[in-house]
Amino acid sequence: MITIRAARVDDGPALMDLLPGLADFPVPNDRNPDDLWRGDAKVVAQHLDGSRDDTLLLVAADEQDRPLGLALVSLRPELLSGAPSAHLEAIVIGPGARGQGAGRSLLEAVEHAAADHGAQSITLHAFRKNERARALYESAGYDGELIRYMKPLPAPQERD
Repeated sequence: MITIRAARVDDGPALMDLLPGLADFPVPNDRNPDDLWRGDAKVVAQHLDGSRDDTLLLVAADEQDRPLGLALVSLRPELLSGAPSAHLEAIVIGPGARGQGAGRSLLEAVEHAAADHGAQSITLHAFRKNERARALYESAGYDGELIRYMKPLPAPQERD
């Protein structure tokens, strides 16, 4: 049985071990897989040490209360309207717990928690090639509203 609860300080090492799983898909060639989770690791650490008050951090735990996954949300204004909103920074489930409903349970729990904190919407980013994550979001009612384009630029000395 999986339970969802607020993260605790003693969860820190297990949560840090889960975060590299954010790059467990065909990462675009011009991206360093570590960049997909190191920033989130800093925010998780700040949340756990109490230096961030604009985040929510929930854990999916097993019967022994060991973390199987996490969801990290920032409370911030919506990009276009400025209305109270939340942004799902990260959601990751350990490989051994995937396919058991932990991701969906975490997603539902962070939506409720964000709404309880006054958010009127929740946003997220997903890489096009992260099909597993996109399938979860779309089945949960998320709409692919914006498309973000990125092109690496050559250094000045490498241009023609």
